[in-house]
Amino acid sequence: MKARLLLPLLVLSGCALDAGEGFAVLEPTVSAGYTPLPSRDAGNGFQQLASDFQVRLDAAALGVDHVALLTSGSSGGGGGGTGGTFDPANPPPGYSLCHGGHCHRDDGALVDYEDIQAEMNGGGATAPTTVAALHVDDELDLLASEMREPECEPDCELPRTTVTRARWDVTALRLQGVVRDNRATPRFQGERPFRLDLAVEGGEGEEEAEPLVTLNGVLDVPSDRENEPRVKLALALVMTPTLFDGLDWAAAKPGDDGVVDLGAPENEALRREVLEALAALEPEAEVQREDR
Repeated sequence: MKARLLLPLLVLSGCALDAGEGFAVLEPTVSAGYTPLPSRDAGNGFQQLASDFQVRLDAAALGVDHVALLTSGSSGGGGGGTGGTFDPANPPPGYSLCHGGHCHRDDGALVDYEDIQAEMNGGGATAPTTVAALHVDDELDLLASEMREPECEPDCELPRTTVTRARWDVTALRLQGVVRDNRATPRFQGERPFRLDLAVEGGEGEEEAEPLVTLNGVLDVPSDRENEPRVKLALALVMTPTLFDGLDWAAAKPGDDGVVDLGAPENEALRREVLEALAALEPEAEVQREDR
């Protein structure tokens, strides 16, 4: 897992909101877990799938680089409609300090690279902006339902806005388990162990590699004077055995050791289906508001 890029303290202090500007203060947590379903219990830890295969997970981990909190709105002053190709080393007028997948706009907002490119193409009026990035920079044990208390960049204080979306950048997925066929005439005999070990590599210089999967969850967190300022934001991703419902395990090809390696080229189709099923999940959010 790559390490988060660390900015000099001087740069970070320059990003922070001035005292008194915050309308809400975040207290975020990020968690991820795998939850077996009682209705699918097939005994001995196995879970029944819609395909009549049965799966047991013995180890599972999800790597999360960061969760971006976004708000919808106009671009408000970045180089809209300038054309060309976005270059983080040479951002358009109105932007600076490009790192970690976003740039700092002159009004203090964090804007994603792809949104700046859309703005340069003339679509900046509807570009969402990142008001805070919650840095997890870790792999979460899914079977233990691990939780983290991430740092906020540039700050856990929010300006006047409404957070409408949480975008998770997943950078690793590691699975280990066993699959078997429950049909009277099984498509393969006995139990087959399987594994998946995927992690993105670090980018060049200050560039971060593209995530394996991006997940999006809906939020409604107003930051204003009408709501309590203290925001306890619990973000959670819950995975269940339905993740494996669409996989044709009979088409999986075991290696010489008898283990189905979903990361091997011959099992690319199944690996792609796992990632597509993961990308279709919607993270959950629980919001509690309190006075300071």
